[in-house]
Amino acid sequence: MEHRKLRIGFIGAGANTRETHIPGFHKIENVELSVVANRSRTSAEKVAKADGIGRAVDTWQEVVADPSLDAICIGTWPNMHAQLTIAALESGKHVLCEARMAANLDEARHMYAVAQAQPGLVAQIVPAPFTLDFDATIRAMMTAGQLGDLLEVRVVHTGGQAAPPDAPMTWRQERSLSGRNVLTMGIMHETVQRWVEDEPEWLIADGAVFQTTRSYPGMTDVVKVEVPDSLSVLGRFAESGARLLYHFSGVESGKPRMEFRLNGSKGALRFDAFKKQLFFSEAGATQETKITIARGQSRGWQVEADFVESIRAHTPVKLTTFEQGVRYMTFTEMVWQSLAKQSARVLWRSV
Repeated sequence: MEHRKLRIGFIGAGANTRETHIPGFHKIENVELSVVANRSRTSAEKVAKADGIGRAVDTWQEVVADPSLDAICIGTWPNMHAQLTIAALESGKHVLCEARMAANLDEARHMYAVAQAQPGLVAQIVPAPFTLDFDATIRAMMTAGQLGDLLEVRVVHTGGQAAPPDAPMTWRQERSLSGRNVLTMGIMHETVQRWVEDEPEWLIADGAVFQTTRSYPGMTDVVKVEVPDSLSVLGRFAESGARLLYHFSGVESGKPRMEFRLNGSKGALRFDAFKKQLFFSEAGATQETKITIARGQSRGWQVEADFVESIRAHTPVKLTTFEQGVRYMTFTEMVWQSLAKQSARVLWRSV
């Protein structure tokens, strides 16, 4: 495996796969992009021709059954992740699965169990990309005690894409496609989990769907919106006792915000995800100091290279493991249960 050509197939070739994963694999020596299946044969052929993939096929089953393939990159919506991942692993293929891990926690746990039963195969989830250059620095500052006792974890991501009543429907708003994932909640919480090795003991979630039906672009049929346009989560971490305060919104018009805050007894960190800037403030201070990351510390996007390295060198998955995926899908399940129970308190151990 270290020397021979690695052959990769693709199931689902949407924007992220074409803009990120396919170019990423093309950069790696001795890797062949062999076959692709998309929503239609026509679209698969278009991707194959434009993006340098060997051939197109009609169905995902043909990709999974292809004996020449070593690995499969899954780029579909979350509703298909479990079925495709399990089929690929059971056919002896390594898997790189797009985030979110699955449509719900039960599916995520099933994926993890199948991966555990195939220890010789690499099973990796595409990680949240926002803080890759800064994760090591944030962890180091926390480990060194620069924040002191963790008091609050605050996350905000807002935009106005769903504010107009006539805004088009997207797959993220359709539960049958997105599952129990809400806005960017899962991918933001996954980021927090890299720094805070703790789980929320309990949480309360409140959300709202302001426009109950929408239409996809170019279509007149209306689709029911079941995924909230706005979501707030309040909780408490089990070990540190730190408060968890998250807010996500698609109806906040004006300048969008995407920010992480870790507030401690000795100091606080603030990461502006849009500007890719990290700031530190001492406890009680009103001024911030910008944290500069040295060139050697800037890890950047290495997902495809990491995946291939894990296959060839038999090294553990760096970002993101299926175990980590189950962790953030557990959080997603807690949020969904709280919403379903009219903002009832949900305990980690109950899901």
